[in-house]
Amino acid sequence: MAISLFDLFKVGIGPSSSHTVGPMVAANRFAQQLKQRGLLMTVARIKIDLYGSLGATGKGHGTGKAVLMGLEGELPEFIDPSLVDKRVDRIEAQSKLSLLSRHPISIDVQADLIYHRVDRLDFHANGMVLAAFDQKDALIHSATFYSVGGGFIVQENASGEVTFVPDSTELTYDFHSAGELIALCREHNLSIAQIMMENEKAWRTEEEIKQDILSIWKVMQECVKNGIKNEGILPGGLKVKRRAASLYRDLTSKTRMDMITPSLGAMDWVNLYALAVNEENAAGGRIVTAPTNGAAGIIPAVLHYYWEFCPRSSEEGIIEFFLTSAAIGLLFKENASISGAEVGCQGEVGSACAMAAAGLAAATGGTPEQIENAAEIGMEHNLGLTCDPIGGLVQVPCIERNAMAAMKAINSASMAIRGDGSHYVSLDKVIRTMRDTGRDMNDKYKETSRGGLAVNVIEC
Repeated sequence: MAISLFDLFKVGIGPSSSHTVGPMVAANRFAQQLKQRGLLMTVARIKIDLYGSLGATGKGHGTGKAVLMGLEGELPEFIDPSLVDKRVDRIEAQSKLSLLSRHPISIDVQADLIYHRVDRLDFHANGMVLAAFDQKDALIHSATFYSVGGGFIVQENASGEVTFVPDSTELTYDFHSAGELIALCREHNLSIAQIMMENEKAWRTEEEIKQDILSIWKVMQECVKNGIKNEGILPGGLKVKRRAASLYRDLTSKTRMDMITPSLGAMDWVNLYALAVNEENAAGGRIVTAPTNGAAGIIPAVLHYYWEFCPRSSEEGIIEFFLTSAAIGLLFKENASISGAEVGCQGEVGSACAMAAAGLAAATGGTPEQIENAAEIGMEHNLGLTCDPIGGLVQVPCIERNAMAAMKAINSASMAIRGDGSHYVSLDKVIRTMRDTGRDMNDKYKETSRGGLAVNVIEC
Protein backbone atom coordinates (compact mmCIF):
# COMPACT_ATOMS: atom_id res chain seq x y z
CA MET A 1 0.00 0.00 0.00
CA ALA A 2 1.51 3.30 -1.10
CA ILE A 3 0.79 6.29 1.12
CA SER A 4 1.93 9.77 0.16
CA LEU A 5 2.99 12.61 2.42
CA PHE A 6 0.03 14.51 1.00
CA ASP A 7 -2.36 11.79 2.17
CA LEU A 8 -1.25 12.43 5.76
CA PHE A 9 -1.06 16.22 5.51
CA LYS A 10 -4.33 17.49 4.03
CA VAL A 11 -5.81 20.97 4.13
CA GLY A 12 -9.32 20.90 5.56
CA ILE A 13 -11.50 22.35 8.29
CA GLY A 14 -12.05 21.62 11.96
CA PRO A 15 -12.91 20.26 14.32
CA SER A 16 -12.17 16.63 13.42
CA SER A 17 -10.55 14.73 10.54
CA SER A 18 -12.51 11.55 11.26
CA HIS A 19 -15.79 13.24 12.23
CA THR A 20 -15.77 16.30 9.95
CA VAL A 21 -13.32 15.88 7.06
CA GLY A 22 -14.02 12.19 6.36
CA PRO A 23 -17.83 12.46 6.51
CA MET A 24 -17.78 15.50 4.22
CA VAL A 25 -15.71 13.57 1.68
CA ALA A 26 -18.02 10.55 2.01
CA ALA A 27 -21.17 12.63 1.51
CA ASN A 28 -19.63 14.33 -1.50
CA ARG A 29 -18.74 10.93 -2.96
CA PHE A 30 -22.31 9.72 -2.37
CA ALA A 31 -23.69 12.73 -4.25
CA GLN A 32 -21.20 12.13 -7.08
CA GLN A 33 -22.35 8.50 -7.27
CA LEU A 34 -25.93 9.68 -7.71
CA LYS A 35 -24.79 11.91 -10.56
CA GLN A 36 -22.72 9.16 -12.22
CA ARG A 37 -25.67 6.75 -12.08
CA GLY A 38 -28.02 9.29 -13.63
CA LEU A 39 -30.07 9.45 -10.42
CA LEU A 40 -29.28 12.94 -9.18
CA MET A 41 -32.38 14.64 -10.61
CA THR A 42 -34.69 11.88 -9.37
CA VAL A 43 -33.75 12.27 -5.70
CA ALA A 44 -36.48 13.70 -3.48
CA ARG A 45 -35.10 12.93 -0.03
CA ILE A 46 -31.88 11.74 1.64
CA LYS A 47 -31.55 9.98 4.99
CA ILE A 48 -28.27 9.90 6.94
CA ASP A 49 -27.55 7.42 9.77
CA LEU A 50 -24.42 7.96 11.88
CA TYR A 51 -23.12 5.07 13.98
CA GLY A 52 -20.56 4.36 16.67
CA SER A 53 -18.34 7.30 17.50
CA LEU A 54 -19.93 9.37 14.73
CA GLY A 55 -23.27 8.88 16.41
CA ALA A 56 -21.97 9.33 19.96
CA THR A 57 -19.94 12.52 19.44
CA GLY A 58 -20.95 13.61 15.95
CA LYS A 59 -22.94 16.63 17.09
CA GLY A 60 -19.99 18.07 19.00
CA HIS A 61 -17.62 17.24 16.17
CA GLY A 62 -19.71 18.90 13.47
CA THR A 63 -20.43 15.64 11.60
CA GLY A 64 -23.95 16.58 10.61
CA LYS A 65 -22.83 19.93 9.21
CA ALA A 66 -20.04 18.24 7.30
CA VAL A 67 -22.39 15.72 5.71
CA LEU A 68 -24.81 18.43 4.63
CA MET A 69 -21.98 20.43 3.06
CA GLY A 70 -20.62 17.33 1.33
CA LEU A 71 -24.02 16.59 -0.18
CA GLU A 72 -24.10 20.13 -1.53
CA GLY A 73 -20.83 19.39 -3.32
CA GLU A 74 -18.26 20.83 -0.94
CA LEU A 75 -14.88 19.32 -0.06
CA PRO A 76 -12.81 20.13 3.06
CA GLU A 77 -9.90 21.63 1.14
CA PHE A 78 -11.99 24.20 -0.70
CA ILE A 79 -14.96 25.07 1.52
CA ASP A 80 -15.07 28.48 3.18
CA PRO A 81 -15.26 27.70 6.94
CA SER A 82 -16.78 31.08 7.72
CA LEU A 83 -19.92 30.28 5.69
CA VAL A 84 -20.68 26.77 6.99
CA ASP A 85 -22.92 27.72 9.92
CA LYS A 86 -24.94 30.17 7.80
CA ARG A 87 -25.48 27.55 5.11
CA VAL A 88 -26.48 24.89 7.62
CA ASP A 89 -28.90 27.32 9.29
CA ARG A 90 -30.48 27.96 5.89
CA ILE A 91 -30.87 24.24 5.21
CA GLU A 92 -32.48 23.68 8.60
CA ALA A 93 -34.80 26.69 8.31
CA GLN A 94 -35.95 25.93 4.77
CA SER A 95 -35.80 22.12 5.03
CA LYS A 96 -34.13 22.16 1.63
CA LEU A 97 -30.70 21.07 0.42
CA SER A 98 -29.13 21.52 -3.01
CA LEU A 99 -27.44 18.28 -4.12
CA LEU A 100 -24.09 19.17 -5.70
CA SER A 101 -25.49 22.75 -5.77
CA ARG A 102 -27.65 21.63 -8.73
CA HIS A 103 -30.74 19.79 -7.55
CA PRO A 104 -32.90 20.97 -4.63
CA ILE A 105 -34.36 18.27 -2.38
CA SER A 106 -36.33 18.20 0.86
CA ILE A 107 -34.54 17.33 4.08
CA ASP A 108 -35.82 17.41 7.63
CA VAL A 109 -32.56 17.59 9.55
CA GLN A 110 -34.19 16.47 12.79
CA ALA A 111 -35.78 13.39 11.20
CA ASP A 112 -33.40 12.54 8.36
CA LEU A 113 -30.06 13.02 10.14
CA ILE A 114 -29.94 10.39 12.88
CA TYR A 115 -27.24 9.99 15.53
CA HIS A 116 -27.16 6.41 16.81
CA ARG A 117 -25.37 6.95 20.12
CA VAL A 118 -24.96 3.28 21.06
CA ASP A 119 -25.24 1.17 17.91
CA ARG A 120 -22.16 0.69 15.74
CA LEU A 121 -21.36 -1.05 12.48
CA ASP A 122 -18.98 -3.99 12.41
CA PHE A 123 -16.04 -2.81 10.34
CA HIS A 124 -15.07 0.39 12.20
CA ALA A 125 -16.29 2.66 14.98
CA ASN A 126 -16.92 5.54 12.56
CA GLY A 127 -19.70 4.25 10.31
CA MET A 128 -22.32 6.10 8.29
CA VAL A 129 -25.11 5.03 5.92
CA LEU A 130 -26.56 7.39 3.32
CA ALA A 131 -29.77 6.56 1.47
CA ALA A 132 -31.53 8.42 -1.37
CA PHE A 133 -35.27 8.14 -2.10
CA ASP A 134 -37.39 9.23 -5.07
CA GLN A 135 -40.72 11.08 -5.13
CA LYS A 136 -42.58 7.87 -4.21
CA ASP A 137 -40.20 7.40 -1.26
CA ALA A 138 -38.66 4.35 -2.89
CA LEU A 139 -34.98 3.69 -2.18
CA ILE A 140 -32.91 4.37 -5.30
CA HIS A 141 -29.36 4.27 -3.91
CA SER A 142 -27.63 3.68 -0.58
CA ALA A 143 -24.01 3.45 0.52
CA THR A 144 -22.13 2.65 3.71
CA PHE A 145 -18.92 4.53 4.45
CA TYR A 146 -16.37 4.37 7.25
CA SER A 147 -14.22 7.31 8.29
CA VAL A 148 -11.09 5.49 9.42
CA GLY A 149 -9.02 8.42 10.72
CA GLY A 150 -7.06 11.32 9.29
CA GLY A 151 -9.79 12.08 6.72
CA PHE A 152 -9.42 8.66 5.05
CA ILE A 153 -12.66 6.89 4.09
CA VAL A 154 -13.55 3.41 2.83
CA GLN A 155 -16.86 2.08 1.45
CA GLU A 156 -18.75 -1.20 1.63
CA ASN A 157 -19.68 -3.00 -1.58
CA ALA A 158 -23.05 -4.63 -2.36
CA SER A 159 -22.02 -7.75 -0.43
CA GLY A 160 -21.33 -5.76 2.73
CA GLU A 161 -17.57 -6.04 2.33
CA VAL A 162 -15.26 -3.04 2.49
CA THR A 163 -14.13 -2.09 -0.99
CA PHE A 164 -10.75 -0.66 -0.09
CA VAL A 165 -8.42 -0.60 -3.06
CA PRO A 166 -4.94 0.39 -1.86
CA ASP A 167 -2.76 2.62 -3.98
CA SER A 168 -0.57 0.18 -5.87
CA THR A 169 1.87 2.82 -7.12
CA GLU A 170 5.33 1.29 -7.40
CA LEU A 171 7.75 3.08 -5.09
CA THR A 172 11.51 3.34 -5.46
CA TYR A 173 12.10 2.32 -1.85
CA ASP A 174 9.29 0.16 -0.55
CA PHE A 175 9.19 -0.19 3.25
CA HIS A 176 6.56 -1.29 5.75
CA SER A 177 8.40 -1.05 9.06
CA ALA A 178 10.92 1.20 10.76
CA GLY A 179 13.42 -1.66 10.60
CA GLU A 180 13.07 -1.86 6.82
CA LEU A 181 13.32 1.92 6.54
CA ILE A 182 16.56 2.10 8.55
CA ALA A 183 17.98 -0.80 6.52
CA LEU A 184 17.26 1.07 3.28
CA CYS A 185 18.98 4.19 4.65
CA ARG A 186 22.08 2.18 5.49
CA GLU A 187 22.13 0.21 2.25
CA HIS A 188 21.81 3.26 -0.01
CA ASN A 189 23.52 5.80 2.28
CA LEU A 190 20.42 8.01 2.25
CA SER A 191 18.53 9.92 4.91
CA ILE A 192 14.90 9.13 5.74
CA ALA A 193 13.90 12.37 4.01
CA GLN A 194 15.79 11.36 0.86
CA ILE A 195 14.08 7.96 0.86
CA MET A 196 10.68 9.65 1.13
CA MET A 197 11.54 12.21 -1.54
CA GLU A 198 12.37 9.45 -4.02
CA ASN A 199 9.09 7.72 -3.20
CA GLU A 200 7.06 10.92 -3.52
CA LYS A 201 8.46 11.34 -7.03
CA ALA A 202 6.12 8.51 -8.05
CA TRP A 203 3.33 11.12 -7.93
CA ARG A 204 5.02 14.52 -8.35
CA THR A 205 8.25 16.11 -9.52
CA GLU A 206 10.77 17.10 -6.87
CA GLU A 207 10.04 20.77 -7.42
CA GLU A 208 6.29 20.18 -7.08
CA ILE A 209 6.87 18.19 -3.89
CA LYS A 210 8.89 21.00 -2.33
CA GLN A 211 6.43 23.69 -3.37
CA ASP A 212 3.43 21.70 -2.12
CA ILE A 213 5.16 21.07 1.21
CA LEU A 214 5.88 24.77 1.61
CA SER A 215 2.25 25.51 0.73
CA ILE A 216 1.13 23.25 3.59
CA TRP A 217 3.62 25.01 5.88
CA LYS A 218 2.10 28.34 4.83
CA VAL A 219 -1.39 27.13 5.76
CA MET A 220 -0.05 26.05 9.18
CA GLN A 221 1.50 29.50 9.67
CA GLU A 222 -1.76 31.19 8.71
CA CYS A 223 -3.60 28.95 11.16
CA VAL A 224 -1.32 30.06 13.99
CA LYS A 225 -1.79 33.72 13.02
CA ASN A 226 -5.57 33.30 12.97
CA GLY A 227 -5.51 31.52 16.31
CA ILE A 228 -3.52 34.37 17.83
CA LYS A 229 -5.84 36.98 16.34
CA ASN A 230 -9.24 35.46 17.11
CA GLU A 231 -10.74 35.73 20.59
CA GLY A 232 -13.97 34.86 22.36
CA ILE A 233 -15.77 31.70 23.42
CA LEU A 234 -15.47 28.47 21.46
CA PRO A 235 -18.74 27.07 20.07
CA GLY A 236 -20.44 24.02 21.51
CA GLY A 237 -21.81 24.97 24.92
CA LEU A 238 -18.83 24.32 27.22
CA LYS A 239 -18.04 28.05 27.16
CA VAL A 240 -14.32 27.40 26.78
CA LYS A 241 -12.48 30.71 26.40
CA ARG A 242 -9.86 31.07 23.69
CA ARG A 243 -6.49 31.75 25.31
CA ALA A 244 -3.98 32.12 22.50
CA ALA A 245 -4.58 35.82 21.88
CA SER A 246 -4.11 36.82 25.52
CA LEU A 247 -1.08 34.54 25.84
CA TYR A 248 0.46 36.21 22.81
CA ARG A 249 -0.08 39.63 24.36
CA ASP A 250 1.56 38.43 27.56
CA LEU A 251 4.58 37.05 25.72
CA THR A 252 5.08 40.21 23.69
CA SER A 253 4.62 42.58 26.65
CA LYS A 254 7.84 43.36 28.50
CA THR A 255 5.92 44.33 31.62
CA ARG A 256 4.66 40.78 32.07
CA MET A 257 8.11 39.18 31.94
CA ASP A 258 8.92 39.67 35.59
CA MET A 259 9.39 37.56 38.71
CA ILE A 260 5.66 37.42 39.34
CA THR A 261 4.97 35.91 35.92
CA PRO A 262 8.15 33.99 35.09
CA SER A 263 8.77 33.00 31.49
CA LEU A 264 9.96 29.57 30.45
CA GLY A 265 11.24 30.96 27.16
CA ALA A 266 10.61 28.76 24.14
CA MET A 267 8.17 26.57 26.08
CA ASP A 268 5.72 29.47 26.37
CA TRP A 269 5.83 30.02 22.64
CA VAL A 270 5.40 26.34 21.82
CA ASN A 271 2.33 26.31 24.05
CA LEU A 272 1.04 29.38 22.22
CA TYR A 273 1.51 27.82 18.77
CA ALA A 274 -0.28 24.62 19.75
CA LEU A 275 -3.15 26.40 21.52
CA ALA A 276 -3.63 28.76 18.58
CA VAL A 277 -3.96 25.91 16.08
CA ASN A 278 -6.26 23.79 18.18
CA GLU A 279 -8.50 26.68 19.10
CA GLU A 280 -8.88 27.38 15.38
CA ASN A 281 -9.66 23.71 14.87
CA ALA A 282 -12.24 23.69 17.66
CA ALA A 283 -13.88 26.73 16.05
CA GLY A 284 -14.15 24.94 12.70
CA GLY A 285 -11.43 26.99 11.02
CA ARG A 286 -8.99 26.17 8.21
CA ILE A 287 -6.62 23.49 9.43
CA VAL A 288 -4.03 20.98 8.21
CA THR A 289 -4.75 17.38 9.17
CA ALA A 290 -1.44 16.32 10.75
CA PRO A 291 -2.14 13.40 10.76
CA THR A 292 -5.57 14.13 12.31
CA ASN A 293 -7.41 17.30 13.30
CA GLY A 294 -7.58 16.39 16.98
CA ALA A 295 -3.78 16.34 16.97
CA ALA A 296 -3.34 19.11 14.40
CA GLY A 297 -1.49 21.53 16.69
CA ILE A 298 1.51 19.35 17.54
CA ILE A 299 3.45 19.34 14.28
CA PRO A 300 2.83 23.05 13.53
CA ALA A 301 3.95 23.96 17.06
CA VAL A 302 7.18 21.98 16.73
CA LEU A 303 7.75 23.36 13.23
CA HIS A 304 7.37 26.89 14.58
CA TYR A 305 9.80 25.99 17.37
CA TYR A 306 12.30 24.84 14.73
CA TRP A 307 11.70 27.94 12.58
CA GLU A 308 11.89 30.50 15.39
CA PHE A 309 14.31 28.99 17.91
CA CYS A 310 16.74 26.73 16.03
CA PRO A 311 19.72 28.85 14.83
CA ARG A 312 20.15 27.17 11.43
CA SER A 313 16.49 26.78 10.47
CA SER A 314 15.73 26.96 6.75
CA GLU A 315 13.09 26.05 4.19
CA GLU A 316 15.17 22.99 3.30
CA GLY A 317 14.93 22.00 6.96
CA ILE A 318 11.15 22.47 6.85
CA ILE A 319 10.97 20.17 3.82
CA GLU A 320 13.18 17.59 5.55
CA PHE A 321 10.95 17.82 8.64
CA PHE A 322 7.80 17.09 6.61
CA LEU A 323 9.31 14.25 4.60
CA THR A 324 10.70 12.56 7.71
CA SER A 325 7.57 12.95 9.81
CA ALA A 326 5.49 11.57 6.94
CA ALA A 327 7.67 8.46 6.79
CA ILE A 328 6.92 7.85 10.47
CA GLY A 329 3.24 8.70 10.06
CA LEU A 330 2.66 6.16 7.32
CA LEU A 331 4.14 3.44 9.58
CA PHE A 332 1.48 4.24 12.19
CA LYS A 333 -1.23 4.41 9.53
CA GLU A 334 -0.26 1.08 7.96
CA ASN A 335 0.67 -0.95 11.05
CA ALA A 336 -1.68 0.41 13.72
CA SER A 337 -4.13 3.32 13.47
CA ILE A 338 -4.37 7.10 13.65
CA SER A 339 -8.06 6.97 14.60
CA GLY A 340 -9.08 7.99 18.12
CA ALA A 341 -12.31 6.05 17.68
CA GLU A 342 -10.29 2.91 16.98
CA VAL A 343 -7.31 3.06 19.39
CA GLY A 344 -7.87 6.11 21.59
CA CYS A 345 -5.96 9.36 21.61
CA GLN A 346 -2.64 7.49 21.58
CA GLY A 347 -3.36 6.97 17.87
CA GLU A 348 -3.84 10.69 17.25
CA VAL A 349 -1.75 12.69 19.71
CA GLY A 350 0.74 9.83 20.17
CA SER A 351 1.32 9.42 16.43
CA ALA A 352 1.62 13.18 15.90
CA CYS A 353 4.08 13.45 18.80
CA ALA A 354 6.26 10.71 17.28
CA MET A 355 6.06 12.31 13.83
CA ALA A 356 7.00 15.74 15.20
CA ALA A 357 9.88 14.33 17.24
CA ALA A 358 11.25 12.55 14.18
CA GLY A 359 10.86 15.63 11.99
CA LEU A 360 12.67 17.87 14.46
CA ALA A 361 15.46 15.34 14.93
CA ALA A 362 15.91 15.19 11.15
CA ALA A 363 15.83 18.95 10.62
CA THR A 364 18.48 19.43 13.32
CA GLY A 365 20.91 16.90 11.86
CA GLY A 366 19.89 13.58 13.39
CA THR A 367 20.92 10.26 11.88
CA PRO A 368 18.27 7.75 10.77
CA GLU A 369 18.89 5.81 13.99
CA GLN A 370 18.49 8.94 16.14
CA ILE A 371 15.34 9.89 14.25
CA GLU A 372 13.83 6.45 14.83
CA ASN A 373 14.75 6.76 18.50
CA ALA A 374 13.06 10.18 18.74
CA ALA A 375 9.87 8.80 17.24
CA GLU A 376 9.96 5.81 19.58
CA ILE A 377 10.34 8.03 22.66
CA GLY A 378 7.49 10.27 21.50
CA MET A 379 5.10 7.34 21.09
CA GLU A 380 6.25 5.26 24.07
CA HIS A 381 5.23 7.98 26.50
CA ASN A 382 1.78 8.38 24.99
CA LEU A 383 0.84 4.69 25.19
CA GLY A 384 -2.60 4.13 26.67
CA LEU A 385 -3.76 7.71 26.12
CA THR A 386 -7.55 7.68 26.05
CA CYS A 387 -9.88 9.76 23.92
CA ASP A 388 -12.58 11.13 26.24
CA PRO A 389 -13.62 14.57 24.95
CA ILE A 390 -16.01 16.38 27.27
CA GLY A 391 -19.35 17.00 25.57
CA GLY A 392 -18.07 15.29 22.43
CA LEU A 393 -16.18 18.49 21.58
CA VAL A 394 -12.57 18.71 20.43
CA GLN A 395 -11.79 21.15 23.24
CA VAL A 396 -11.20 19.60 26.67
CA PRO A 397 -8.73 17.95 27.08
CA CYS A 398 -7.78 18.06 23.38
CA ILE A 399 -6.47 21.63 23.09
CA GLU A 400 -4.07 21.49 26.05
CA ARG A 401 -3.11 17.91 25.16
CA ASN A 402 -1.63 19.17 21.90
CA ALA A 403 0.54 21.69 23.74
CA MET A 404 1.77 19.00 26.14
CA ALA A 405 2.56 16.62 23.29
CA ALA A 406 4.43 19.31 21.35
CA MET A 407 6.76 19.83 24.30
CA LYS A 408 7.11 16.07 24.66
CA ALA A 409 8.10 15.84 20.98
CA ILE A 410 10.80 18.48 21.40
CA ASN A 411 12.16 16.70 24.47
CA SER A 412 12.06 13.36 22.64
CA ALA A 413 14.11 14.78 19.77
CA SER A 414 16.56 16.37 22.21
CA MET A 415 17.13 13.13 24.11
CA ALA A 416 17.57 11.17 20.89
CA ILE A 417 20.02 13.66 19.37
CA ARG A 418 22.11 13.56 22.57
CA GLY A 419 22.43 9.79 22.16
CA ASP A 420 23.99 7.63 19.48
CA GLY A 421 20.74 6.16 18.17
CA SER A 422 20.93 2.91 20.09
CA HIS A 423 18.00 2.15 22.39
CA TYR A 424 16.25 -0.76 24.05
CA VAL A 425 12.74 -0.54 22.53
CA SER A 426 12.31 -0.23 18.76
CA LEU A 427 9.76 2.00 17.07
CA ASP A 428 8.19 -1.07 15.45
CA LYS A 429 7.59 -2.65 18.86
CA VAL A 430 6.05 0.56 20.18
CA ILE A 431 3.72 0.81 17.17
CA ARG A 432 2.67 -2.80 17.70
CA THR A 433 2.12 -2.10 21.40
CA MET A 434 -0.01 0.93 20.61
CA ARG A 435 -2.13 -1.16 18.24
CA ASP A 436 -2.60 -3.93 20.82
CA THR A 437 -3.34 -1.43 23.60
CA GLY A 438 -5.99 0.17 21.41
CA ARG A 439 -7.63 -3.20 20.78
CA ASP A 440 -7.74 -3.90 24.51
CA MET A 441 -9.02 -0.44 25.42
CA ASN A 442 -12.65 -0.23 26.47
CA ASP A 443 -14.81 1.48 23.85
CA LYS A 444 -15.94 4.12 26.33
CA TYR A 445 -12.42 5.56 26.17
CA LYS A 446 -12.35 5.71 22.36
CA GLU A 447 -14.03 8.96 21.27
CA THR A 448 -17.50 8.05 22.47
CA SER A 449 -17.63 10.50 25.41
CA ARG A 450 -19.01 7.68 27.57
CA GLY A 451 -16.04 7.41 29.95
CA GLY A 452 -13.14 9.21 31.60
CA LEU A 453 -13.22 13.00 31.80
CA ALA A 454 -16.27 13.13 29.53
CA VAL A 455 -18.32 11.44 32.28
CA ASN A 456 -16.60 12.44 35.50
CA VAL A 457 -16.47 16.18 34.81
CA ILE A 458 -20.17 16.26 33.96
CA GLU A 459 -21.04 14.15 37.03
CA CYS A 460 -18.98 16.37 39.32
